[in-house]
Amino acid sequence: MVHNQFNEVRELFARYVVPSYGRFDIAFSHGAGNHVWDVTGKRYLDLGGGIAVCSLGHSNPEITEALIEQSRRLVHVSNLYYNEPQGRLAQRLAAKIAPGKLFFCNSGAEANEGLYKLARRFGHEQGRFEILTAINSFHGRTLAGIAATGQEKVKKGFGPAVPGFRHIPFNDIEAARNAISPSTIAILIEGIQGEGGITPATREYLLGLRALCDEKQMLLLMDAVQCGHFRSGRFQSFQRILEGPHGGSPATPEAVAFLPDGISMAKSLGGGFPIGAFWVRDCHAGLLGPGTHATTYGGTPLGCAVALKVLDVIERDGLAENTRTVGEFFRHELQRLVETYPSVLQSVRGLGFIIGLELQDKNRIPTFASSDKASSLQFVNRLHEAGLLSIPSGTQVVRFLPALNLPKVHAEEGLEIIERSVRALA
Repeated sequence: MVHNQFNEVRELFARYVVPSYGRFDIAFSHGAGNHVWDVTGKRYLDLGGGIAVCSLGHSNPEITEALIEQSRRLVHVSNLYYNEPQGRLAQRLAAKIAPGKLFFCNSGAEANEGLYKLARRFGHEQGRFEILTAINSFHGRTLAGIAATGQEKVKKGFGPAVPGFRHIPFNDIEAARNAISPSTIAILIEGIQGEGGITPATREYLLGLRALCDEKQMLLLMDAVQCGHFRSGRFQSFQRILEGPHGGSPATPEAVAFLPDGISMAKSLGGGFPIGAFWVRDCHAGLLGPGTHATTYGGTPLGCAVALKVLDVIERDGLAENTRTVGEFFRHELQRLVETYPSVLQSVRGLGFIIGLELQDKNRIPTFASSDKASSLQFVNRLHEAGLLSIPSGTQVVRFLPALNLPKVHAEEGLEIIERSVRALA
């Protein structure tokens, strides 16, 4: 009977849902904390977090209560009017970055669209419009988002591309300098590339880009949709990357003064409720005046109330520190697996709870060699069979993006499953 239920769900999708996703053969029914159950009753430890979205786990009672309480008062009001939760959320987010202002939307792709418009508005009078982005970057699935994304696979079949984007090597300041043209107005990067394989920006790269943008009177923009909202162990990943020794304050005046001109956010911001935003530095916050940018659902009282509750819980429970300590433990243990099973694993990288485990090329793993599927996808399927959820990132990297409140005991549970799966391949 249970198996038939899965078939019924899959049949509904086959008949009525646009087949734009390659879905795994799993249909979930409910979740609690760091675990979810499928319709057959099988339990999974979720270390994928809905791709970095479920910052407080599944069915968090405080999120549920915030939804219920706010829905009794006011669910939606047009942005033609004011609402208090939106103002308070903007205040809370700006306080964690620097003086500036927020625009609220519904997703990371929309937040990035706002940054593109900000850049074009900034350069309009000079005729500058071009934005440089990084190879292996990912900035969403809108037409401008795929033009900004530095991965050819997302662009196929959707040409001609939206003009105004060029891609440069990541973590290469000289490549950025050499790519600047008379039309270039901004550089947009991720603090930690997510879809591109969990690659953090280096300290030198961030500081170099800031100096370069200041020199050329360009905007430095950061896509923090996946790596932001405490996932690195600080509110923004650049804050973590620029820390001094032992997690202290930045060690140099340049690092202390570092600040992007705009930052996009989403995913963990709402803990599962759809909400996105972008922050604009104070000196540029007036660029998008009345009538220049809008959204129907952005910054609703309901969405902002949930995001405020997520912030409350993160601060009250010290989840930034939990992300750092449990994340470092998890990363250290994965490194041990890399050293123990070099025939299967190649490296581990990332910060906090945005961690990538790099596999060997599938041709070096006999069990995977005969399949046309990437090694990352094959390994994720094996983890599913063993009761663990993770996310592929490119052809050889598996991402772990758990809830920020993941306890060490659940990290240990995940590591046991991962090691069993790796040992079987070795």
